[in-house]
Amino acid sequence: MSKDKTDLLQGTLDMLILRALQLGPMHGFGISVLIRQMSKEVLQVEQGSLYPALYRLEDQGWIESEWGVSDNNRKAKFYKLTPDGRKQLLQERSNWERLSVAINTVLKTA
Repeated sequence: MSKDKTDLLQGTLDMLILRALQLGPMHGFGISVLIRQMSKEVLQVEQGSLYPALYRLEDQGWIESEWGVSDNNRKAKFYKLTPDGRKQLLQERSNWERLSVAINTVLKTA
């Protein structure tokens, strides 16, 4: 990540990937572009972080993949959310919301 980009908290990348895939199947590069766009150019996921996370999520059964052809006519692995992945995303979002409230409470305490 470049200096002007925000580093992701450990564990949040999985949630962001699951959220991106909630919109439909896509290849790795598409996931990274979507996360950057959805974050209004604040979050940038590098390949060195993205692909290990995709493999980990697939091993956990939260996403699955199949080979296909990308928009530019290249062979690419497309990932999609599984039913277990949808459940995991709901749990991750709930945990994130609780954590965000707690952190904001601490920051506002004088």
